[in-house]
Amino acid sequence: MKYYLIAGEASGDLHASHLMAAIKTNDPNAQFRFFGGDMMKDVGGTMVRHYRQLAYMGFIPVLMHLPTILKNMRLCKQDIMQWQPDALILIDYPGFNLKIAKYVKSHSNIPVYYYISPKIWAWKEYRIKSIKRDIDALFSILPFEIPFFEQKHHYPIYYVGNPTVAEVQAFKKDYDGGFPDFGKPIVALLAGSRQQEIKDNLPTMIEATAPLADRYQMVIAGAPGINPDFYEKYLTDSRVKVVFGQTYALLSHSVAALVTSGTATLETALFEVPQVVCYRTVLPKLVSVLRSLVLKIKYVSLVNLIGDKEIVPELVADSFSCANIQRHLMAILPDGNERQRMIDDYHTIRLILGDKNAPSEAALKICKMVMK
Repeated sequence: MKYYLIAGEASGDLHASHLMAAIKTNDPNAQFRFFGGDMMKDVGGTMVRHYRQLAYMGFIPVLMHLPTILKNMRLCKQDIMQWQPDALILIDYPGFNLKIAKYVKSHSNIPVYYYISPKIWAWKEYRIKSIKRDIDALFSILPFEIPFFEQKHHYPIYYVGNPTVAEVQAFKKDYDGGFPDFGKPIVALLAGSRQQEIKDNLPTMIEATAPLADRYQMVIAGAPGINPDFYEKYLTDSRVKVVFGQTYALLSHSVAALVTSGTATLETALFEVPQVVCYRTVLPKLVSVLRSLVLKIKYVSLVNLIGDKEIVPELVADSFSCANIQRHLMAILPDGNERQRMIDDYHTIRLILGDKNAPSEAALKICKMVMK
């Protein structure tokens, strides 16, 4: 069978590559064509466009690159129709993918499957109309999405497990323990995957942890795709270290972490590392007001969303400050009064997520649907 996949960023490339490998297990003759990245390319098939030519975030960058975005969208539509796959599989990236889904459903009978549901429970809930119209099957990796889609919007979806669970389990199984010995307990700094996030968050993270430098070694998880030189300007006169391609190893050796919002918060929880979620924004007071008006959710971190309570502190917008980071970090360091409570809540999160292997579950269902 022929499978066309679209992933628009690094995380999508990772999850899509695992899904493709699982599809090959169920369909040894599977052919792939995709918009994606290097990890998908390693599995096999034809890459039409790299996600680096798609991944523009924020109003101004999108506006500046609008001709390129529209050109890629036209190419994608034409390429799908010309190749005529047996299935189109979309991975997250809803701004681009939902437009492709609308075009494909209105111009063909190609079934459209969505792996990693658009987060319309957070904002842009109106997208449920296009999902109902254009998506044949939706695969969720977050258990709290089931009642949102099925009970609130009467749209059946499949919870296939969370891929981060399997990724962390696989790492722990094969990890040989190799990591630099800094001679001190480590506090991990996970400041984001994009330059703007790092620029916004890392300086305050470093400032907040500076008083602990005699007792702890602060280590930054260098983001993939970010030039090592980018971090150097933040390390002047500091004893902070940075490692690349070793985020899971870093978390394995850390006693606590400062983490920006995103999948990293869940990864940190699965390694049972107590954490403080830190996310600086411009115009923080205004953002806090708009957040209450625009966002439909109480929390921003996956850990708290899955647990449906504040398991980890979220210092976002007007609560983001050096003093607040220091106060919450002290509470989760060894002997801190919040440390054990947080670790116990992590165990609950793990039970909620379950033991399903997400790419295997999704691939099996997709292949059955395509081959019936």
